Amino acid sequence: MAFKITDNCISCGSCEGTCPVGAISQGDEHFEINADACIDCGSCAAGCPVEAIEQA
Repeated sequence: MAFKITDNCISCGSCEGTCPVGAISQGDEHFEINADACIDCGSCAAGCPVEAIEQA
């Protein structure tokens, strides 16, 4: 099960650099996770300062 970024995202970018497979990119309103590329490691969620990343 992939992770997803909620609307609580403040677009700080801290999650993007923590993803070992590059599944995170800037979307129209906030960062987004490519569910097909996500390996469910949780690195992004651990590094989010506003806890905007959760399991989908």
